[in-house]
Amino acid sequence: MAEQAERQRTGQQRRRGEELDTALLEAAWDELVEIGFARLTMESVATRAKTGVAVLYRRWPNKDDLVVAAIRHYYTTHPIESPDTGTLRGDMIELLRLSSSIRVSFVTVAGAAFSGLLASTGLTPAQVREQVMIDRPPTSDKVYARAHERGELDLARIPPAVLSMPFELMRHDMLMTYQPIPPERVLEIVDDLFMPLVAAHRE
Repeated sequence: MAEQAERQRTGQQRRRGEELDTALLEAAWDELVEIGFARLTMESVATRAKTGVAVLYRRWPNKDDLVVAAIRHYYTTHPIESPDTGTLRGDMIELLRLSSSIRVSFVTVAGAAFSGLLASTGLTPAQVREQVMIDRPPTSDKVYARAHERGELDLARIPPAVLSMPFELMRHDMLMTYQPIPPERVLEIVDDLFMPLVAAHRE
């Protein structure tokens, strides 16, 4: 009875399992968006999620682990549909366009949190990036698999660095401008850089 009265007083909700985890991670992401990494606390996330701070500590031992989990949760729960234009070039242009417009807010927030995590954890940039960043959208795997079946690229020969390069460049541009990359930049990445490298590793 006392626990129930306390929940009613504070507005806490009775949630369990996956529903509770989702609410906590979404609250942590919203805090990142609104107040940033530096001002985010376990207490502020608990307040937003309308739960007790002990609930957070039972799942994540500290703020850093919570932030990493929140970033990855947001990424995986906001997927980008894999385009199928019939050609590798068309798919890559559409995928970069979609990724740029949809992911710009994610890259901006995650990039700011990246800096905070570097200072807070004492890890190297590579170690933090391994935890936070995802090199390229999983949807690109489908694009590349279809292109391989059509004979447009050879997945057995092409270096992974070539496959990730378009998304590395896109992310760099967005981090520099906090804006979606313009259409002409998409064409430059695909036509001037990516497609020639694909052709070089196909023969």
